Amino acid sequence: MKEHNNISQEFLETVEHYYNNTMPVEDRIIFESKLQNDSEFKTKVEDLKLLFNGIENQSLKEQLDLFHNDIPKGNKSSKVRFLSFAKMGIAAAIIIAVGLFWMNQNPSNEQVYAKNFTPDPGLPTTMSTTSNYTFFDAMVNYKQGDYKTAIAKWTALEQKSSDNDTLQYFLGVAHLAENNTQKAIPYLNKTVNNTKSVFFEDATFYLGLAYLKEDNIRLAKETLAKSKSEKNKTVLDALK
Repeated sequence: MKEHNNISQEFLETVEHYYNNTMPVEDRIIFESKLQNDSEFKTKVEDLKLLFNGIENQSLKEQLDLFHNDIPKGNKSSKVRFLSFAKMGIAAAIIIAVGLFWMNQNPSNEQVYAKNFTPDPGLPTTMSTTSNYTFFDAMVNYKQGDYKTAIAKWTALEQKSSDNDTLQYFLGVAHLAENNTQKAIPYLNKTVNNTKSVFFEDATFYLGLAYLKEDNIRLAKETLAKSKSEKNKTVLDALK
C-alpha cells in the first residue's frame, strides 16, 4: 500500500460513497470509467479500500476518525498538509496495522482476479484479404476497448463457423472483459476442450479466471492446472 499525501476530503468521501453503494448512478458510471482508464486513480482507490476493509476493531476505527478529521474541510480542492508527528504516528499505526492484517489474510477471489486479469492484446489487424475483413474489423474494435461492437460482429461470424477456435477464444475473452462470465465461459470452454488449438494455453488462463470470478474455486484450479504456464502458476499460487 502506498502512502498518499494528496488525498482531499472530497476524494475520501467519494470513495466511501462508492464502496458503501451510496453514490448516484451517474457519478458511479463516471467513477468506474476513471477506474478503468486511470491507473494512478485506481491505485489510490484500491489503497483506500484496503484501509477501509482492514480496520475492523473499534480502536483502529477511532484512530482512523482522528486521521480523517485532520483532513482540511471547507475548500474541496485543499490537500492534506504535512501532519504533526503525533498524527503521522497515528497514520503510520493504521497503515502498519492494516498491513499486518492483510499479511495474515488470503487474498479474496475478487482481488486475485483483478490483479491478474488483462484482456488479450489481440491479433495484428492486417486486413489484406476480403474473406477475413469482418473478423479483423471487429479486432480493431476489440483492441480499442469497444468489446460490445466486437462481440456483435464476431457473434454473427461464429454462427456461420461455430467450430472456429479463434472466434470462440476472442468471444470468450471479450465477454470476460465486459464482466459477463456467464457468456464467456461456454466460448472459453470450447477452446480449452480443443487441446490442439493455438489458444489452448491462454484459454485455460482466462477460463480459470472466469470460474474464479464466479467463486468456483474447484473448477478454477482444475482449469488452471491444465497448463504449466507461468501466469497460470501465479494464479494457482495465490489460491493456495
